Amino acid sequence: MENQLLHTPDGVRDIYNGECKKKLYLQDKLHHTLLKYGYHDIMTPTFEFFNIFGSDVGTTPSKDLYKFFDKEGNTLVLRPDFTPSIARSAAKYYIEDDMPVKLCYLGNTFINSSDYQGRLKESTQCGAELIGDGSISADAEILSMTVESMFESGLKNFQISVGHSQFFYGLTKAAGLSVEQEENLRELIANKNFFGVDEFVDSLSMNDKLRKLFGLLDNFDLQDEQLMEALKLAKGYDEILSSIDTLLKLREYLKAYGIEKYISYELGLISDYTYYTGIIFQGYTYGTGEPIVKGGRYDKLLSHFGKDAAAIGFAIVVDQLMAALSRQDIDVPVIENCSLIVFEEAAYHAAIKRSMELRRDGVNTQMVLKDKNKTKEDYASYAVDNRINRVEFIEE
Repeated sequence: MENQLLHTPDGVRDIYNGECKKKLYLQDKLHHTLLKYGYHDIMTPTFEFFNIFGSDVGTTPSKDLYKFFDKEGNTLVLRPDFTPSIARSAAKYYIEDDMPVKLCYLGNTFINSSDYQGRLKESTQCGAELIGDGSISADAEILSMTVESMFESGLKNFQISVGHSQFFYGLTKAAGLSVEQEENLRELIANKNFFGVDEFVDSLSMNDKLRKLFGLLDNFDLQDEQLMEALKLAKGYDEILSSIDTLLKLREYLKAYGIEKYISYELGLISDYTYYTGIIFQGYTYGTGEPIVKGGRYDKLLSHFGKDAAAIGFAIVVDQLMAALSRQDIDVPVIENCSLIVFEEAAYHAAIKRSMELRRDGVNTQMVLKDKNKTKEDYASYAVDNRINRVEFIEE
C-alpha cells in the first residue's frame, strides 16, 4: 500500500514540466490545424453507457474496456474510442441535418488490454469526423488534414498507408471462407506473417485471378499500374472491384492537394475496428512501432444510433507522436516567456507591484520569498531547471 502512494498503475503516467509544456503546445498546433479546415469542437463524456461500445458497434472488444457501475446498476465504460461517442452525439443533436457536419476533438481514451505490455492504457487523441458526406472528395479532405497535421507537428519523414475495408471482405467472400478461416487470415495479416498467408492461400481451392488478388496482400506500396492490373483481375467480384476503383479515384483527388508522395496504397491493411466500410488508413514514422494516426470511413455506424449518414474520420495518437518526435530529435519549439522575482520580505509590496506589471505585459511571473540560506546562483539554477528566462531580485 505504501508503495502505491507514489506510483501510478501500469499503463498510465505523470507528465510534467518541460514534457507537459511540449505536449500542450503540440496539442494546440494539431487542434488549430483542424480548425483551419472549418471543423467545430465537440466534447463528449469520458464515460458512457456500455452499449455505446458494445460488440455490435464494432469497436474495442469488451475484455479491453474499463467497466464500472453507477448507483442504478447501469454498466458504464471509460471511452476507448472517440468515434462511437461522436456518432452517438451527432445522431442526437444533428438528426435532422442533411448538410455535412464537421467536428473535431481533443481528449483521452482508455484501453485495458493485456496485450499492451509496457504501452499506455490512457492516451491522448486529437482528431476529426466529417459526417454526412460519402464522397471521395471527403476522403481526400480527411487525408489532407492528416498530412498537414503531421507537417505542423514538425515531422518531415512519415507515410500514410491507405487501404480499403471491402477488399479483405471481398476476398474472404469470394474464397468462401468460414468465420474461423477469416479470423485466422485476419490474424496472419495483422501480424504481418505473409509466409503464413501464402501457406494459408495455398491450402485453398480457387482460380488464378483470385489467387493473384490474394497475392497483393503483402504489397505495402502499390503503384498505379499494379492497381490497374488488380482492377482487371477483380472483374466479377463486386466488393473487390469497388474498393480498388475507389483507391484509384482517390489518387487523382489527392494530387490536387499535392500530398500524393506521402500516401502509399496497401490492400492488405486491416483494422481492429469492424465498423469501417470504406477506405482505412494508418500513419507511420521512425521511432515508434505503433501508428501515430488511424482513421477510415464508417458509413453505417451512425445508423446504429438512429441517423442514416455516411462519415469518415481520423485520430492522431498524440503520445505516440511525441515519442516519435523525441526519438527523431525533433524539438517541439515551446516559447518560454517567464520571469522569476526573488524578494525579501521587507520588499513585498514592491515585488507585488513588479509582478503585476510583468503579468499585464504578458509575462508569466513567479514569485519566491528569498531564503537567507540560498545564494543568487541557487536561484539562477532553479530558473534553468524550470525553464525560466529571467530572474529579478527585489531587496529592501
